[in-house]
Amino acid sequence: MVAIIGDIHGCFHTLKKLYSNILDKYPNVQVCCVGDLVDRGKFSFEVVEFVRKNRITFTPGNHDYMFYYFIKNPSSPLGRSWIYNGSETTLDSYSNRFNEMNKHLNHIIKAPLILDLTDCFISHAGISNYYSRKLGKKPLLDKNKLSDLIENDLNSEHGILWTRDKLINLGKLQVVGHTRFEEIYYDSDSDVVYIDTAACSGNKLSAVIINENTIVDTISESTDPVDIK
Repeated sequence: MVAIIGDIHGCFHTLKKLYSNILDKYPNVQVCCVGDLVDRGKFSFEVVEFVRKNRITFTPGNHDYMFYYFIKNPSSPLGRSWIYNGSETTLDSYSNRFNEMNKHLNHIIKAPLILDLTDCFISHAGISNYYSRKLGKKPLLDKNKLSDLIENDLNSEHGILWTRDKLINLGKLQVVGHTRFEEIYYDSDSDVVYIDTAACSGNKLSAVIINENTIVDTISESTDPVDIK
């Protein structure tokens, strides 16, 4: 069994409440996140620190990678994109925290882009149906091919950080964020559950509880106004 939290986007106080609610109901559950820890909300530093200290496994999102590349390689495509995508609040939250920022950036870049668990398959934006021919009828059979495709297409509109395409049916439940919905949304054709419920826009932060490719529960927490005002 695993609990997966949607896009947090700097909403630290909301995250703390949701995390506590998850563990109150499922004390021993593994907790993961689909990424986009930073940007838009006011407390990106606190979110990354909380995720790190509580050993929450996460698959980095496009905002996390833009943050990393803006600091480490600002002329790269991902680095250049960051100034147009909610970077201001993240820079504010890391003001006078240079050493901590470097620790957090290392934590982000070392995180896996996919988590192929027994219970489900987790990534930020998902595996696009665009790659169906390349991956064949059993996409998870050749992990090296899948990993190479993911790494080589990080900047692509179809890639695992950015895609809003229809997602491929992997033969296993995919859990993704990136594409916002007001409520957790399940696409039965692709066997995908979308869990970004727009916390940074004042809606709510959500999590799904998955057991053996089945959604057994959902838990949500309304956005704490302090995170975005």
